[in-house]
Order: sequence, then structure tokens, then C-alpha cells
Amino acid sequence: MTEVREVAIEVKGLLKTFKNQVAVNDLDLTIYKGEVFGILGPNGAGKTTMVRMMATLLKQDAGTIRILGQDTLKDADEVRKLIGLTGQYASVDEDLTAHENLMMFCRLNGLSKKDAKARTTDLLEEFSLTDAAHKKMKNFSGGMRRRLDLAVSLIARPDIIFLDEPTTGLDPRTRGQMWETIRKLVEAGSTILLTTQYLDEADQLADRIAVIDRGSLVALGTPDELKNLIGNTELHIKIVNRRFLEDARIHISAILNVGTTVDDLNNTIKAPITETKFLTQVLNRLEEAKIKIDEVSIKKPSLDEVFLEVTGN
Repeated sequence: MTEVREVAIEVKGLLKTFKNQVAVNDLDLTIYKGEVFGILGPNGAGKTTMVRMMATLLKQDAGTIRILGQDTLKDADEVRKLIGLTGQYASVDEDLTAHENLMMFCRLNGLSKKDAKARTTDLLEEFSLTDAAHKKMKNFSGGMRRRLDLAVSLIARPDIIFLDEPTTGLDPRTRGQMWETIRKLVEAGSTILLTTQYLDEADQLADRIAVIDRGSLVALGTPDELKNLIGNTELHIKIVNRRFLEDARIHISAILNVGTTVDDLNNTIKAPITETKFLTQVLNRLEEAKIKIDEVSIKKPSLDEVFLEVTGN
């Protein structure tokens, strides 16, 4: 029996233009509760425009957006209670400390002074900012700013979190810390919409990915489904002795029943492989033929290749 998944965000026929230039073009998307939904696309593809419409910061020209059943145009106030938005730049006061910023936003969210203090303490600890709690924002690093911005967006414990390029400009270590934070949010039951330019980030975090180009949806699926769009997994076998390269190629081609390519410079044979069980057969055949192997690897298509293929960029 097929599991019926609850819908968190439903987008139908979404359209937005600026001065006769189409930013988002007749877009349909369904995002389910509890998933990380990645949005990939080149600069100017319409990713941020789409998120701003979902977050009620921008009105669409046509189409509908429903957040947990609430219409973003008709029920904007209700939608804002359901979402948290973290943008590319921290929306905090530079002259206040991290503690003061969080206290201020807690009070703006309607928390009492006592509850605001408790929530601030919890968020500082959760985002590893306790040691910097009384440090002014102007002295924060980029990674610390981004973590505080995310903490601010989570004050009200929203059901849905929009992360618009949350790790842009961060060093690899800080990006890794942000990834861990995002995973913890999902484990706690949040639904996350993640826009990013980093393909490895989408590959690591997203359950499903939509690729947007020139405002239109050009590909949609899990990371593995998208990779399978552009070809099969490829087997690479490097032979020790070049004299046996052609013999090895014949054996490999016979077992896999596919065409092969030979890299003479590196003594390597490459062939598409549909199932890993065939690898054992190939290795056994080469051993029987006394053909020694130097290296074996299986290479899957990358999201980079998918991105280039479907966007032409």
C-alpha cells in the first residue's frame, strides 16, 4: 500500500515578472512534511524570487502558494506564523550583542521577558554561541553571523524553514557545522526548503531536488534519480600490464554486454555498469585469465554533471 505523505508546501502555476522579464515561469511544486527540499539553479534563475513569494515578502502575478493549507495571499498573517526565513545576510543589529539581538527578537515574537531569556539561552547553546553571547555583532565572523541569523529565524519554532543560500561565503568547516545544524532541525521534525549554489550541499542534505533555470523547472527528483538522468554508473579498471589491456577489454565487454572505452595512457578500461553484482563476475573472469589489476573504482554521475546537462550552463 502506497504511503500518503502530508503536503507542507503546494505551488501551482506560479508566475512573476519584472519589467517584462520572467523571473518565475508557470512553476508547479509539491513539498512534503519532514523533507529537505533543495532548489538548485544558476545565478538569476529565480530561486530567491520564488522563496520571497513563498515567504509572503513578494506577491506573485499569477498562480497559488499554499503553506500547510494556508494561501500566501489570502492568509499571509497565518502563513508568517508557520515559517522561519533565513536569508543570505544576517538581519540583526550590528551594535547589539548576540544575547541582546536574540532577546529583542524574542520579545518582538511576543515572548514574555522570562520566556525570552530562557529561549535565548537555549538558542545560544544550540548554535554554539554561548561563549560569544556578549560579543557585539560587528565583531562576529561570517559563520557566527549566519548561525545567529538561523537562531533568530527559529525563535518561534516554525514548522517550515526557508534557508536561502545559508552557507554562501562560509569556510568549509563552518559550512559543515551548518550542515549538522540543518540535519538536527530535520530530526526534530522541521520541513526545510533549501536554496543553494553548492551542488555538494544539495547532494548531502536534500531528500529531493528541483533544478530551476530561467524561472522554469527543468529537473526534479532525488539526488540519485537526477544522476541517473544523464547516464549509468561507470566501472573503471586499471590493468597492471599494458600488454593485457585488449584482452581485459574483451572480457569486460563480454560480461557486461556493453561497449567499452580504453584509456591507453593510464592502462584503464571504462564501461557502464547497471548492477554492482556484475563487478564480481568481471573480477573473477580477469583473475581466471591471469590479468592483474592495479585499481578498481565505480564512478556515479555527479550533480555537477546533471546541472550542466539540464541547464546548459
